[in-house]
Amino acid sequence: MQQVLTNMNALGARQKLVVLGATLAMIIAVLGLTRLASAPNLALLYAGLENGAAGEVVSALEGRNIQFEVRGGAIFVPESERDALRLTLAAEGLPANGGQGYELLDGLSGFGTTSQMFDAAYWRAKEGELARTIVSNPQIASARVHIANASANPFQRDISPSASISVATTGGVLTAQQARALKFLVASAVPGLSADNVAVIDGKGGLIGADDTGSGAGTADDKATVLRDRVQRLMEARVGVGNAVVEVSVDTITESELIRERSFDPEGRVIVSTDTEERNDKSENSGGGDVTVASNLPEGAGSAGGDNSSSQKAESRERINYEVSETTREITRQPGAIRRLTVAVLVNGTYSTSADGTQQFAPLPDPELQALRDLVSSAVGFDEARGDAITIRSLAFEKPEGLGTGPIEPGLLAGPINMMRLIQMAVLAVVALVLGLFVVRPVLSGRSDATESAMALPAPASDAAVGDAPALEGEIEPLGGFGDLPVMGDGPDFSGMGMVDFDAPPEEDPVDRLRNLISERKTETVEILRSWLEEDKEGAS
Repeated sequence: MQQVLTNMNALGARQKLVVLGATLAMIIAVLGLTRLASAPNLALLYAGLENGAAGEVVSALEGRNIQFEVRGGAIFVPESERDALRLTLAAEGLPANGGQGYELLDGLSGFGTTSQMFDAAYWRAKEGELARTIVSNPQIASARVHIANASANPFQRDISPSASISVATTGGVLTAQQARALKFLVASAVPGLSADNVAVIDGKGGLIGADDTGSGAGTADDKATVLRDRVQRLMEARVGVGNAVVEVSVDTITESELIRERSFDPEGRVIVSTDTEERNDKSENSGGGDVTVASNLPEGAGSAGGDNSSSQKAESRERINYEVSETTREITRQPGAIRRLTVAVLVNGTYSTSADGTQQFAPLPDPELQALRDLVSSAVGFDEARGDAITIRSLAFEKPEGLGTGPIEPGLLAGPINMMRLIQMAVLAVVALVLGLFVVRPVLSGRSDATESAMALPAPASDAAVGDAPALEGEIEPLGGFGDLPVMGDGPDFSGMGMVDFDAPPEEDPVDRLRNLISERKTETVEILRSWLEEDKEGAS
């Protein structure tokens, strides 16, 4: 400590200010570094809240003396307390949803409320209740529902209602199945509303299910995802997780087709009606029809020569009406049917350790691959007539232990890294290190370079320069210096005086050498002694 005070007293006023400022800056940097290191890691509590709901959450945090930080529209709290705070605030109904439901109808009174006002409040309440139901899904952060009701104009009966849903998810984009669920949810709550007239809009993915017909067919990508998951589960159950890669390609029909077919079967006749008609004709003809002499004679006289004839006719007719078998078919093919299906499966083999310690790969045998192929065919609905293809290969993977990486072991960098905090800590650490090494450490360890250079002994001057030396002006060290005079210690005692080498022989006595030097330069020696005596008198007074 005495050495530190001595070194500080040896410095000038400006140097003392620099040292004090550097020391203060280093202390501030160390304190800031300590605060950053000890500050808790903040995590997101809520984001995208309305002003009223965000204010209620902030008030609740202040009432619990919880450290928080507001960045834009997001509220951050210590990561260790985030989950507990969410549960606690949820039990208190925070954050409150901005949309109101059926409680809007509580403020309506019978007096002064028109039918238009009641209808507007009712549909607002309906939209608010639907939005609350949608937000109850943990994957949806916020939702708005808009219903266009056709009952506003009772004279237009051919207009059906429509609705739109705008959602913001907490993770990825809504799938087509989730969008269909939201459509049926809203359609079931509004009378006369069809699910086809409900549009679902995601803030990240845009319009969801625009090409969906509502039959549950889905797109080609949806079908491929479902089939791939089926095959993946089968493969992993046999070869293990990470030892199989499955890709499914589905070629679907994109155009609609209407087929009308009419066919007749001549062998498939059916009697429709039968008509039977019978006719009998009988006629007799007597002779003597010609005019002769006998015809003028009395009866009996001329009858002997007459001819008689008779005829009989029978006719039968039958009419049968047949109806030929006819088949009429009308086939409508909608887009989405599978036209062709291809499946590619890559499975890993087995590894064995050889005598030299290397890993030897062995693919799966053909009977096992055939068994896997049969399983895949049954899982995807293989149809050879349709042109489906299944390819299964057993090849070595790049990583024998399987694809992907294992779980991260807990450690220093196990949690999320805040790059801005790391940068701030690095800058403060560098500042503190620079100030400590290059400013404070030289002061605390010893004298400064300037003091050491001032206490160093000067080199002796030649005899020619002695006569040219200027006269002393009463100062201990004039502007031109002392030339080859040695710098002596504080006091007339010459025994502790430090001297430099004057190129004297090593065997010469230093005391004799000093006496010779004083005798040669008596005037300078007297002046030095006089100045020391005056300093002693001033110090004593």
